Amino acid sequence: MAAAYLALSTPAQSVSVAPSNGNTLISHGCRRAVKRGRCPSITEQSPAGDRMSENAESLIDRGEFNTAKGIFTGVPTVNAQGWAASILLAFLSSAGLYYVNIAPVISNALMSGAGLSAAESGDILSANFFGAALGAFGITFLIRFIPRWKPAACALLLSSIGLDLLTISLSAPESLVPLRFLHGVLGGSLVGLGFAVISRSGIAGRAFGMLLAVQYLGGFIGIITLPSLVPQFGAYVPFYALITFSTCTLLMVIFLPPYPLPAGKSTRSILPKKLVLPVTPILLTLLALFCFQLANMALFAFIIDLGHAFGLTPGYVDLTVGWASFIAISGAILAAHTGDRYDLTRPLMIALVATVAGIALFLASASPLAFFAANVITGITWAFCVAYLLTMVSRFDAAGQMGAFGGFASKMGLASGPVIAGRLLSGGADYSQLIILASLLLLVCFAALPAATKLDRARNISAAEI
Repeated sequence: MAAAYLALSTPAQSVSVAPSNGNTLISHGCRRAVKRGRCPSITEQSPAGDRMSENAESLIDRGEFNTAKGIFTGVPTVNAQGWAASILLAFLSSAGLYYVNIAPVISNALMSGAGLSAAESGDILSANFFGAALGAFGITFLIRFIPRWKPAACALLLSSIGLDLLTISLSAPESLVPLRFLHGVLGGSLVGLGFAVISRSGIAGRAFGMLLAVQYLGGFIGIITLPSLVPQFGAYVPFYALITFSTCTLLMVIFLPPYPLPAGKSTRSILPKKLVLPVTPILLTLLALFCFQLANMALFAFIIDLGHAFGLTPGYVDLTVGWASFIAISGAILAAHTGDRYDLTRPLMIALVATVAGIALFLASASPLAFFAANVITGITWAFCVAYLLTMVSRFDAAGQMGAFGGFASKMGLASGPVIAGRLLSGGADYSQLIILASLLLLVCFAALPAATKLDRARNISAAEI
């Protein structure tokens, strides 16, 4: 975290030099002022202006990215700040963690199809998640040294596909745990790389919202279709879904713009000199992201078995979880629409309160209506809150290093949830106790609200100065 503190404590020469992290309205406003003769050009504002030709924003000012560079020379690419770019970036950052969205299917398939216990199934899932956390953490320190991220992304995707194919050929838990850990390392590295690219794309709020939308749509399709295929084709059906998703993403990467590293001092901070955030808000935001993912994943990984434990029929549980995942896409879309347009604090606070209420509602899961409502509420707020917390993290620097740290905190939370829940359930705890524990853990997330307030203030000061 020393690197995080240094990156945050050194302000840039000019806010407009680093247009990343969702501050596009600032640079857009300045461009309008330049046309009217009221604002100096970017070059006049900062000594780093003559290096802006290497920054994504200056490329956008000259028009859309038309062709890719390096080994992708001649391949047409999408508009760097368009909705198509947001969708492709969402797939890039989702491929390494798609197993999270179908975790209930994987867990249930390993227990019912492969005959594993809840603890063994939880260990396999958590190995994947902890590997992802390690990969996301490691890639954080390499972000600034990967100017051409596309070849790296393709290599990670191909390696992940190979490990999924190898997983299908194995069955013993003692073999699957290290294999899925290695798969997680690759997937976490890919997610961290994707988060870093999103952070410097200039459309972070929208892209993170679309990221959650893609994940929930993929989760909906997987949860609706895969459970019925397990009895017919075996316990490893979910891993074929992972291969399919990674292959589709591999075909999309080449159409993304290069999104190069910002040049010079613009990689350090986008915050104005009047309001440089200390390291405490960063740590609180990362802690909130970790606890939020842990609490939600602890329940979601076993949500199918939770429904069965409360006496609901398997068919109803599968449909409820699937359709709730589909409805939850609205939370991601809402976050994509509002993340770069409005302040963060009030929407995040409302969503956190709704999340606590939704988790507590699982205590009444003996009622089919309550189980459905709890899934819908927590699904919507999960997508919304994670998008907002990731947007907050991405605004702490322009190069995307803090975005990669956000990926690490997220993966640690996702990894810890299943292993803690699996150990509690195997140790004799019931789902009511697990629900209460998750509700209490979510209260820690409110510690991120002061950081959101300071980020809002920083952004407003920057806009006022322009």
